[in-house]
Amino acid sequence: MNIMTSTTSPSMVNRVFIALIAGMVFLSCNSVAQNAPEAEKAAAAKPAEGQAEPDRDVPEGAAILMKCYPDFIKGYKDGKLLMSDGTTLVYDDGREKSFVEKLDDADPEDMFAFTYNRKTRIPEYLQDAGRSRCEALFKKMYGSTEAAVRRNLISVPWFGQKVLFTKVNGAADRLRAVAAELAQHPELSKYFKSEGTFYWRPVRGAKRLSAHSYGMTIDIGGNFKTYWLWKKPGAKETDRNIVYENKMPLEIVEIFEKHGFIWGGRWYHYDTMHFEYRPEILMNNP
Repeated sequence: MNIMTSTTSPSMVNRVFIALIAGMVFLSCNSVAQNAPEAEKAAAAKPAEGQAEPDRDVPEGAAILMKCYPDFIKGYKDGKLLMSDGTTLVYDDGREKSFVEKLDDADPEDMFAFTYNRKTRIPEYLQDAGRSRCEALFKKMYGSTEAAVRRNLISVPWFGQKVLFTKVNGAADRLRAVAAELAQHPELSKYFKSEGTFYWRPVRGAKRLSAHSYGMTIDIGGNFKTYWLWKKPGAKETDRNIVYENKMPLEIVEIFEKHGFIWGGRWYHYDTMHFEYRPEILMNNP
């Protein structure tokens, strides 16, 4: 069929042909643009060559640990935390444990076994959120020996004192932020005196290291500190008749908590001078 007629010029035919081609190109580009998000999703879902397929079922506690400690925990796969040094750490060993075993032999999952209740004035029986510490994880982060922990300690000004605190996980920076906010409350200054920070030692009578061993804990309170074993010397961990006592103002507690520190006064086995940098416990108990 000859599309040229006596009334159709070659230039008009060329213009029609160009318009048809332009329309086809537009439709093709538009189709690509519409499908781009799906292509991006597919590319994101597919792991890079040599990269392990991510675990789609990450426990809530593992996800919290990854968010709170990103310098050390890079992922989760096949029931294990993937550490930044290339090693792995079993998240849940699957063992049924007694209360004391969750303290002495905690895996990462055990650290979330208890409730950190900021609404109840007197803690409930055996609710000691934060007293369970996975030593393998904490040693990976803060140091596996006294010398290793010491290498990460820096001096932090504390109301006329200088205290040693770890720079790992930004803990020393958080303590500085606490001090800056507490300084706005001079009426509470009688409680600020540091009773100690870093001290590599086991918990008295237990098989685990004290939180002070990692350099991310501070005791304060002066003459206003209280402790469950002082109230009842010789008491056992599972005793039900521990009498709670506290003299620490909640204004101080809330400032510490705002910056990622848990308070030992929220434990059934209370230790009201004790403030420990544990952002994962607070994130798990908003």
